[in-house]
Amino acid sequence: MHVPDRPPRRVAVIGAGMVGLATAWFLQEHGAEVTVLDRSGVGAGASWGNAGYLAPVMAVPLPEPGLLAEGLRGLPDPAAPLHLSPRLQRSTLAFLLRFAARSTPRAWRSGMAALTPLDRAALPAFDDLAAGGVTAPTHEAPILVGFPRPGADAALRHELAGVAAAGQDVRLSTPTAVGPPFSDRIATVLRVDGQRHIDPGGYLAALADSVRARGGRIVAGTRARAIRFGPGGLQVDTWTQPPEPADAVVVATGAWLPELARPLGVRLPVQAGRGYSFSAGVDRPWTHPVYLPTARAALTPLGDRVRVAGTMEIADRDAPFDGRRVAAIVGSIAPYLTGVDLSDLRDPWVGPRPLTPDGLPLIGATRMPGVHVAGGHGMWGVTLGPVTGRLLARKMMTTDPVPELTPFDPLRRRIA
Repeated sequence: MHVPDRPPRRVAVIGAGMVGLATAWFLQEHGAEVTVLDRSGVGAGASWGNAGYLAPVMAVPLPEPGLLAEGLRGLPDPAAPLHLSPRLQRSTLAFLLRFAARSTPRAWRSGMAALTPLDRAALPAFDDLAAGGVTAPTHEAPILVGFPRPGADAALRHELAGVAAAGQDVRLSTPTAVGPPFSDRIATVLRVDGQRHIDPGGYLAALADSVRARGGRIVAGTRARAIRFGPGGLQVDTWTQPPEPADAVVVATGAWLPELARPLGVRLPVQAGRGYSFSAGVDRPWTHPVYLPTARAALTPLGDRVRVAGTMEIADRDAPFDGRRVAAIVGSIAPYLTGVDLSDLRDPWVGPRPLTPDGLPLIGATRMPGVHVAGGHGMWGVTLGPVTGRLLARKMMTTDPVPELTPFDPLRRRIA
């Protein structure tokens, strides 16, 4: 690995989602001058419409036994919670084959062992941001998980037992009574304590404000097209602006990561797993998030409304919004809730989550000296963005070892 003689002074971060902004903020903690470039604006990728869970105990490897089979069963049904587009490209089929190779209990345990150090440090990283001036709150509240049949909670209990075995503090209990917002169609509820939630849009705006207040620049509407060495060192070439000079670069572009990272030696594919969300009216404000595994839907308090997020659509990252997916979420959750007005829908959204075939993010140095990547967090970029930024900034700006990042080497090829 290339180790600079001195820490970089100017760092360009490409991508203004949670991962990119948090990385920029923690680089500032080490004294770097940062410029954040984004093709659209703050949170415009997969961050803004995220459910907003800060749930480290649920941040697990996505490849798991049975998941791909579920997707194949849903192939002809665009309303299925996990849906594979029938017009898959050859690269997507290759991704799914590699994903299937990792969908074993042994691979899941290996991936969980890798993720656990990040999961354990995820919430403290949010506390660091708060202590450093990020004004948006995080809300601690249990996640209530509802199941329509007795015994249907066995799979989640088994998964969380694996999370606990890997070293996380899992606080799980069973409430004695089932009540609102669950309907009488819910037979069993699990309570997962020690987690938090946020309003992703509000939090990202506050994080961006903090980056600016500390002297950073955020340039929206600027799409990077290449990273190369110029007369004075590294530079980011864009389609719309003059080149951005830098001593170091971080690529944090989510599902668009391969455009810039593949020429830098990052060969592991990143596939878009598109998620949809919207907000709905409620008869009284909620105090805690709700998860419905049967529908693969997460609901989060959002002021006097709730955000509803769900589905996993394996499709092109830039495919148009498909209203059938929102209708499918509504139909799947309606029987299990009470006090939620699913005729009062606002803010429909779709965003491409960046998936890797082994379920692990890509964090670290590329083959080009001074250029790093941070992405591929799947559904957990909001939860793991700040800890990713904290660790990557330490790796870039100090000579301290950062063993937590070793499993996420962006140049890894062997995943099975």
